[in-house]
Amino acid sequence: MAQQEFQPHQEIICCSVCLDLLKEPVTVPCGHSFCMRCIENFWDGEDEKEIYSCPQCRQTFTPRPVLGKNTTLADLVEKLKNMDLQAAPDDRCYAGPADVGCDSCTGRKLKAIRSCLVCRVSYCEKHLQPHYNSPGFKDHKLVDASKKLQDNICSNHDEVMKMFCRTDQQCICYLCSVDEHKGHDIVSAAAARTEMQRELGESQQKVQQKIQDRKKDVTVLQQEVEAIDRSADEAVKDSEQLFTQLIHVIEKRRPEMMQQIRSKQKAEVNRAEELQEKLEQEIAELSRRDAELQQLSTMEDNAQFLSNYLSLPHLSESSHSDIKIYPVRNFEEVTAALTAVKNKLQDILSKEWDNISLVDVDVSLSPAEPETRADFLRYSHEITMDPNTPHARLSLSRKNTQVKFLKEKMSYSSHPDRFTSICQVLSTESLTGRCYWEVEWSGSSVGVAVAYKDIDRTSQGVLQNRSVPGSQCRSSVLLQCV
Repeated sequence: MAQQEFQPHQEIICCSVCLDLLKEPVTVPCGHSFCMRCIENFWDGEDEKEIYSCPQCRQTFTPRPVLGKNTTLADLVEKLKNMDLQAAPDDRCYAGPADVGCDSCTGRKLKAIRSCLVCRVSYCEKHLQPHYNSPGFKDHKLVDASKKLQDNICSNHDEVMKMFCRTDQQCICYLCSVDEHKGHDIVSAAAARTEMQRELGESQQKVQQKIQDRKKDVTVLQQEVEAIDRSADEAVKDSEQLFTQLIHVIEKRRPEMMQQIRSKQKAEVNRAEELQEKLEQEIAELSRRDAELQQLSTMEDNAQFLSNYLSLPHLSESSHSDIKIYPVRNFEEVTAALTAVKNKLQDILSKEWDNISLVDVDVSLSPAEPETRADFLRYSHEITMDPNTPHARLSLSRKNTQVKFLKEKMSYSSHPDRFTSICQVLSTESLTGRCYWEVEWSGSSVGVAVAYKDIDRTSQGVLQNRSVPGSQCRSSVLLQCV
């Protein structure tokens, strides 16, 4: 019973320097206790100052205190060892194959909770404490534990990549900025992250808006189905009444008509339900994209964020247009036709039977031909320029949405996609289906054309060989199609 009640606090029997159980515990004049070797090594580094301090409370001593073993603490630690009070961590605390292990743990490694970009290692909660407590670590950059720390290190200079080259759209280190990226548009990775985070937020808003639009489309489709059902039910009811009056002359026609109405009802409902399923699949895909963007927006590692953001595929426009509910009249025509037949006798029934038909219910989402600018804007695409393609005498804006002709050549890095003969630049986005864009330009020497991505970069270019506006242009933009 006495052993079970003996539970000393962990801080009392642990050294604040090595964070482990005290070994040969000694007490300094201020009252704090340390391992003898830990405090001696600490004071050895202060010999030049001839002023010695406590690592825990920073109280200073002159001259260097004489250390003596604290037998009380030594006995306490020994009892703790004998009682095996130092319980092993829960199995869930240890790193598995998919986890990041602590680089400071010996033997079986605990899960790392943070990684240090300066130390280039990952730490568990225990070994991370010096980064919080010691002033020497205050400038170290901590991020979520990651197995890809090496991705933050420049392969050429072995330095942390804290800069971002807008010209080449990649993370670089400080030495890169004064070497192969000299003269480029360079900002800090944090500034680039802020800018792209804003763009990410705009993309996320568009995705969320599309989700809401698709949900509205689903609601409209459900209303369409309900309208079809109501019209079919009314047609069946009216038909029953008419066939009751004509029972003697159209006994064989009655079940045929009932089947025809129900068959058409089922076909139109199935068509609407198929469209609804497609819209729900699109909602699920947009929700998944929204989750990916949300996860990316909370990533703390700037370099990894930028790398992942730049690799994101652009959001494609939906192939579905807004759904409009049209009055459902097809089943009413059945009733009208049967009413007319009822007033004619059996001798003319066979002649009028062909007039009784079912008109298709249009619940298609196929878009109408655009006529106004508002119609065309439904197919609008935001076009950006590919920074790997512009000729050396073309300069791109910060967001790669504007192109400017220069008298002097830019010092772009060599790239197989870059135009080297004529002043052209290719868009980043590939165009499929219906696409609409608007271009603003100044001057008279500007041309725009559509080309395949594999257009020759070294010849005179598509705008010099085809009859398009600005065919003798000084600078041009090509939109690529697949």
